[in-house]
Amino acid sequence: MPTDPTLEMAARGRTIDAVVIGASAGGVNALMQMLPALPRGYRIPIVVVLHVKSGRHNQLVEVFQQRVVLPVREAGDKDDVIPGTLYFAPAGYHLLIENERSFSLSCDAPLHFARPAIDVTMETAADVYGANLLGILLTGANDDGAAGMAAIGKAGGMTAVQDPEEANVDVMPLAAIRLRAPDLVLPLEKIKQLLLMLETH
Repeated sequence: MPTDPTLEMAARGRTIDAVVIGASAGGVNALMQMLPALPRGYRIPIVVVLHVKSGRHNQLVEVFQQRVVLPVREAGDKDDVIPGTLYFAPAGYHLLIENERSFSLSCDAPLHFARPAIDVTMETAADVYGANLLGILLTGANDDGAAGMAAIGKAGGMTAVQDPEEANVDVMPLAAIRLRAPDLVLPLEKIKQLLLMLETH
C-alpha cells in the first residue's frame, strides 16, 4: 500500500500511547471497515466509546471478537489499560481514564443524552496521555465528542475526524470540525492507514 504523504507528515515525530475512538449512529459499520485490518501484535491500546442504550446487553465485544485479531474486552472499573487491546465502554456508565492508566466507571448524569459519553472518555484520556494520545471521531447524530476532541488537541494530542461527506450521519464530525479544527479530516480508509502507520513510528 503506497504511503500517504499527508499521513506521514502528521505522524512524523509522534509517539502514540493510546487511541480513543468515538462514534454513534453508523459507528459499528465504520469500525468494521477499520479495526479488522489491525495485525496481531499491534501494540497501541484502542478505547472505543459507542452510544449504547442502557439496560441492553452490550454485544460489541462478542461481535468484534469474531472479526478482530486483537484481544477485545469491555472496559471494567479499575482495569489497567493494557497495550495491544481493543476496549469498548460498557453500557450505562461513563468511562474515565485515571492517571495510573487505568479505567474507572461513573454513574454521573448522561451528557448529550448519552452514557457512556465520548467527551468524558476523551477529556480524561487527554489529561493522562497528553501529546501521546490520538483521538478519532466518526459518524454520529449529536455533538458528543466535539469537546473531547478539542481537549485532546489542546493537550497536544493528535486528532482525526471522519470526512463528513462520507459519514453515515455527519452531525458529530461537523460539530468537532466547527469547535476546533482537527489535525486530519479523512475517509475511513485513510484513518485505517493512519492506525497502521502509527504502529511503525
